[in-house]
Amino acid sequence: MASKIYTKTGDLGTTSLIGGTKVPKSHLRIDSYGTVDELNSYIGYCRDLFEHDHTKEVLKEVQDRLFTIGSSLACDPDKEPMMKIPDLKEEDVVFLEQEIDAMNQQLTEMKSFILPGGHISVSVTHIARCVCRRTERCCVNMMENQLFVEPLVIKYLNRLSDYLFVLARFASHLVQAPELAWKPRISK
Repeated sequence: MASKIYTKTGDLGTTSLIGGTKVPKSHLRIDSYGTVDELNSYIGYCRDLFEHDHTKEVLKEVQDRLFTIGSSLACDPDKEPMMKIPDLKEEDVVFLEQEIDAMNQQLTEMKSFILPGGHISVSVTHIARCVCRRTERCCVNMMENQLFVEPLVIKYLNRLSDYLFVLARFASHLVQAPELAWKPRISK
């Protein structure tokens, strides 16, 4: 028989970081890695919508990196040196930059802001981009409140949001959906 999923240990509004430190569920660290989890779920949704094999593989790699980030954020930083937590590397950022550049070579030059939409894969990728930006803001908020965040985490999330923006454009390209340019209304 499988073990029970519920432990009842969080019924009073607290949870434990990796390492055993108890914190309220409203703690900035919990909010940050919870938002990483939400982002990872949206990336999975994007992966399910794409038929492009290379993109599916890249998104799977991104999901793996997001688990790495989540485990880093979920760990008590005072106890982390004693634990074997997966690490993020500068090469992970470079990988995203290379993917951005490769997709951009196939896209037309962007001459205006683009409205999210045109196909479900485009729309969901834009949602993932927005959640990624929120995740980045959560991590910056932690840093501003003197809670340790590995600087590479913030750099990776920043590049990931760029990747997701270009991926949304690339999705339009793949399904041949027209990009919808934003035409601002100007009152006379």
